Amino acid sequence: MGPSVFLTAQWRDLAMLNYLVEPSVLAPLVPAGTELDRWNGATFLSIVGFMFLDVRILGIPIPFHRNFEEVNLRFYVRRRVQEGWRRGVVFVKELVPRIAIAWTARALYNENYEAVPMNHRVDRYASNSRNVAGVSYSWQFRGQPQRMTILTEGECESIGAGTQQEFITEHYWGYSRQRGGGTLEYRVEHPRWCVWAASESHLMCETAGLYGDVFGQFLSVPPASAFVADGSPVTVHRGVRIA
Repeated sequence: MGPSVFLTAQWRDLAMLNYLVEPSVLAPLVPAGTELDRWNGATFLSIVGFMFLDVRILGIPIPFHRNFEEVNLRFYVRRRVQEGWRRGVVFVKELVPRIAIAWTARALYNENYEAVPMNHRVDRYASNSRNVAGVSYSWQFRGQPQRMTILTEGECESIGAGTQQEFITEHYWGYSRQRGGGTLEYRVEHPRWCVWAASESHLMCETAGLYGDVFGQFLSVPPASAFVADGSPVTVHRGVRIA
């Protein structure tokens, strides 16, 4: 393990609901040194639910904190460097079921993590099948149940070049605004995923209360797209301040 590696894990059964959003809504949240990334001129918000498995911090497994759910709201940015563009994500809010995980992420990356009761369900076509029939992630907000669900159809297929699925999944950097106005940049490594198309998708969530009125209006309509990705091992590198 290289000295820059902070975390290794597996991200599995990623459910992705993707919404069109006005750039002016995201502009105040764009970290210094980056700009909004667009696909065919459109800007997107995504609600992403997935399983964090076999988590190791600096190569060390943490008891009772190795496997857990996460649901996050994110949008997409890019940063120009000498070799071209680095395309990344910015998290608006991240939900996890463990207080220690939320505290660590806030302390080290200044990410907006919140600990809430969470659960998940993954349905497969057969007990020995890797093909996912449906994925659901649930959590509580103000004592009320919330849920995102995607039902799939067909086989898991490779992501096509230039597609919206590629845009959503192929962002390999994270950017986080820091206290005082700076920006932390960190690299996320994983192989290219395959995806299942959605036959149905549902979001039962008090979006305005959880994410704010400005986001609630965009998340209260059907998503522009939805799909499930199989996932893979991932490596998250230490953050570097860029601004």
